Amino acid sequence: MARSSIEFERPKGKNLRYLSRTAGFLKPYWRRVIAAVTALSVTALAILALGQGLRQLIDSGFAGGDSAALDRALIMLLSLSAVMAVGMSIRFYLVSWLGERVVADLRQAVFDRVMTLHAGFFEVTKTGEVLSRLTTDTTLLQSVIGSSASIAMRNAFNLVGGVIMLFVTNPVLTGLVLLVVPVVVAPIMIFGRRVRRLSRASQDRVADVGAFAEETINAMRTVQAFTHEAEDSRRFAGEVWGAFSVAVSRIRMRALLTAMVVLLVFGAIGVILWIGGRDMQAGEISGGELAAFIYYATIVAFSVGVISEVYGELLRAAGATERLIELLEAEPDIAPPDVPLPLPAPAAGRVSFDNVTFHYPSRPGQAALAEFSLNVAPGETVALVGPSGAGKSTVFQLLLRFYDPSRGSISLDGVDVRLADTKAVRERFALVPQDPVIFSTDGLENIRYGRPEAGDAAVRRAAEAAAADEFLDQLPDGFATFLGEKGVRLSGGQRQRISLARALLRDPAVLLLDEATSALDAESERLVQAALEKLKAGRTTLVIAHRLATVIGADRIVVIDQGRLVASGTHTELLQSSPLYAHLAALQFEHDTDAPETMLAE
Repeated sequence: MARSSIEFERPKGKNLRYLSRTAGFLKPYWRRVIAAVTALSVTALAILALGQGLRQLIDSGFAGGDSAALDRALIMLLSLSAVMAVGMSIRFYLVSWLGERVVADLRQAVFDRVMTLHAGFFEVTKTGEVLSRLTTDTTLLQSVIGSSASIAMRNAFNLVGGVIMLFVTNPVLTGLVLLVVPVVVAPIMIFGRRVRRLSRASQDRVADVGAFAEETINAMRTVQAFTHEAEDSRRFAGEVWGAFSVAVSRIRMRALLTAMVVLLVFGAIGVILWIGGRDMQAGEISGGELAAFIYYATIVAFSVGVISEVYGELLRAAGATERLIELLEAEPDIAPPDVPLPLPAPAAGRVSFDNVTFHYPSRPGQAALAEFSLNVAPGETVALVGPSGAGKSTVFQLLLRFYDPSRGSISLDGVDVRLADTKAVRERFALVPQDPVIFSTDGLENIRYGRPEAGDAAVRRAAEAAAADEFLDQLPDGFATFLGEKGVRLSGGQRQRISLARALLRDPAVLLLDEATSALDAESERLVQAALEKLKAGRTTLVIAHRLATVIGADRIVVIDQGRLVASGTHTELLQSSPLYAHLAALQFEHDTDAPETMLAE
């Protein structure tokens, strides 16, 4: 199976600053953020206060033999434990809720942005890449916002508070502790950079796995028809192995980072405790003071270890956020002006191309249309014919404003489409493609896609006009029957009639027919042609056709070759005036002497 040679650019992550870009999604829930931070702070303060309770318990209760002091210390410890329990519970709920809510909003924002991007973006971007960002990356971000970020904040608070309490407890020993901080921080910074690079690479390789799987599964019938299962399984195994190898490298680096931090921190703390023990034996500090110091030193050491562990998760989330922000900040090349010109009402359906030249983004050196001019009057049926790759489909792409021309202009009812609202322009068209798109829902919703606000009665009328009601009514649940993914439960002719009903329901000013009957059998083509006659009545129609028998009755036939309009006229006129058209006609009709001369366009 052919793979795209154009890869979506993947800039490399730099630091954690990308996580700050999610702050805008937290802003609407600032009250919950404040409540979560408050709960986190109270819990951290309670943890730090436990050290003083421990000191009092040992010095006044155990060593001093004061029963009242022992009771007070116990009450203090139990009270602080209760505060910690409540605070942790509230913090967990609020932070988890924020993680789910922010990611839901972020997914919606990314999807909404993707919906606005121009066709050129999808020409060079794999669908699987976008899906990976919408699913894998947002799931990773949810884990970080709902868990890892909170853990990092709590341990950062404990680290700072623990260091302060170490100074309060014994400044001399604390000075020795701080001497080892650079030794601990250095490997975090050095190995952290490597973890960050490997994290981004791991996410990219997972995206490649998803893209390959999505492409293969969507083409499953072709895969099986060509007995390509083993080869695609081998290629998928290569993608999976590549993702696994990068992930193992990342895990190995994170494991090494964690081991080094733990070894350095607890090794240093062990040495300092040995010094503190000697001081206690010398009577320079009390047992409670040493116990409190050990408690705070343990908190500091544990916090550093946890932060080093969570740091890798935060780096992965930073990479995921970068990829999501990349989509959020992608600007569509096709956008309406700030003050769009209104289209005339009612719609007439007049279409005009004025000296249009256009290059596809993926083929900048080859003009898809070159100095192309065409005027279509309201209600006129115009057929576009020519060799494959001549530029016929490009005419439709530009009319729907999926792209803008490099030079020249395109107008609808006298208004340049670039000066009008893009949605308003597209609402005046209905496209019936050669390969109709059927969504994974029932017949009602598939037809209603043409006009979402239409009622069931209007949908049924459109289906009847397109001769789609006869097979929809025979399905187990009628119009409400699930049609399968991409309409696999329907024949080609049935899918095409659903597409026609959708266009009928839209009731457009301009109808665009792209080889609407080329893949149908004779009976299906007869039914679809009858529906097309109803659909074309009273509206402008542009038809793309390779089979000339379907367009010889059009009001006008336009011949396109290498992006240029080379001839225009009726079937009879073009047989005399256009060598290219005469050649195409000879090829198609030499074995079909009974071709119907009155057949209209598709």
